[in-house]
Amino acid sequence: MKPYEKVYQIVAMVPFGKVTTYGKVARLAGVQNPRIVGYALSNLGLDTKVPWHRVVNYRGAISMRKGEGPSLQKSMLRSEGIEFNRKDCINLETYLW
Repeated sequence: MKPYEKVYQIVAMVPFGKVTTYGKVARLAGVQNPRIVGYALSNLGLDTKVPWHRVVNYRGAISMRKGEGPSLQKSMLRSEGIEFNRKDCINLETYLW
């Protein structure tokens, strides 16, 4: 299985109302660098069924990228009941899958 496909398979397992980190997905997918996870997710179209929005950085923050992605991601996470603190971070002790 190609690395991106493995990333998508793992991200698809993250349940509604939970998040995971790029690093955790990388470890589970057997890829050496969490950035590969970011690259894989950035290749997805907005119409994908892969819940890309449930992947955040190791601090529980949304990683910045071009376009509407970060605001869309935050909106999607909030719609699942995930809360952000004043620093725009998610409490990983509460929401980490």
